[in-house]
Amino acid sequence: MRILILTSGTRGDVDPYMALAARLRAEGHGAVVGAPEPFRDEIEAAGAGFEAVGTDMFSLIRTAMGGMTGPTDSVKLLGAMKTAVRTSLSEQWQAAKRADPTLIISHPKALGGAHIAERLRVPAVASIPIPFLTPTKVFPVPFMSRPMPGPINRASYQFNRFSAVAYGGLVNEFRREVLGLGRVSRFSDYLHTSDGSRLPALYGFSRHVVPVPPDYPANAHVTGYWHRESPGWVPEDDLGEFLDSGDPTVYIGFGSMGFGKHAVERGRLIVEVVERAGIRAVVAAGWGGLSLRERSTGVFALDEAPHDHLFPRLSAVVHHGGAGTTAAGLRAGRPTQVCPVLGDQAFWGERVASLNAGPRPVPLHRLTAEVLADRLRQLVFDPRYGRHAAAVGARLHQEDGTGNAVRVLEQLHAENR
Repeated sequence: MRILILTSGTRGDVDPYMALAARLRAEGHGAVVGAPEPFRDEIEAAGAGFEAVGTDMFSLIRTAMGGMTGPTDSVKLLGAMKTAVRTSLSEQWQAAKRADPTLIISHPKALGGAHIAERLRVPAVASIPIPFLTPTKVFPVPFMSRPMPGPINRASYQFNRFSAVAYGGLVNEFRREVLGLGRVSRFSDYLHTSDGSRLPALYGFSRHVVPVPPDYPANAHVTGYWHRESPGWVPEDDLGEFLDSGDPTVYIGFGSMGFGKHAVERGRLIVEVVERAGIRAVVAAGWGGLSLRERSTGVFALDEAPHDHLFPRLSAVVHHGGAGTTAAGLRAGRPTQVCPVLGDQAFWGERVASLNAGPRPVPLHRLTAEVLADRLRQLVFDPRYGRHAAAVGARLHQEDGTGNAVRVLEQLHAENR
């Protein structure tokens, strides 16, 4: 097989596909990842080919995120995205021409994947590390955290038509002027091709965290998490000493979802909470989400560190609930507090709570010193959370998510031939 993986977005949108590409190469298949330029070195170090795709989108998101004041600002960002989307579509086509794939895997943020596969007459597979594409009566689309009656849950997946509504004009322009294809409906969804046939879906999450809904069709494949350990990371001496002190230490970080205009007050709150709770914390600033202007002997500030190495050395983790960060915390067997901001983050927070691996989620904008201090004490000193989190971690370590995904792709490739 020669697999072209098209993805775009932040680290959580790229890391799983880096792991999948590494496994494909290890099993003798060709793998090229189209992703933003900042991920080039890591993807090439994993042994996969690289094509720059969606770099303008990545830069726009990263620049905008630090100045946002809340989730409503993310809607305003959509207006600035159209030029970046047009550029990304062109980059995806150039990547496909160079890669000459026999199968294309496409993340929904890479809007051109299925259309390019149609033009090249190769199979396309829709893929995302959250249960976002396939309708089910069991739970609503993960952007809605509260379950509703079954038919309404299933109907909520009409949200998947949003991209077609927002960018359908650009997609049809791309199909007509670049690919030489006919137009598609502005109300199409990501799981169907222009002739109405359903794409297979490949999901890189674990059934031990989200049980597979019984109404999922046979072409919705839940494989387990796609994980690859970050090679060669050793903490600097001062961080190593901080981690080795033996005192309870938690991770606190909100990734790219902190919203920079609240960074200073959020940093002050964390310093106060850590001192009040009587524990210590490794605090990741992310993309301007936290600013630690006040110093404390109980707080170690860093920009970022590989979660797969850092989390096992901590007592618990507190984060925004991104799919990848949640998976890393659970895989490390660490009690988890999710403080969601937007998107699917509240969904993952509820999944953590349902597993008894942590308390119920607390939205980041409602976080107070009293609430966070109480939750930190629960995470560190309530043995129930530690016991359940460790059990989930043990089950996740027994999975072979990337191996399962490769088997699915091999079967789809063989059926197409």
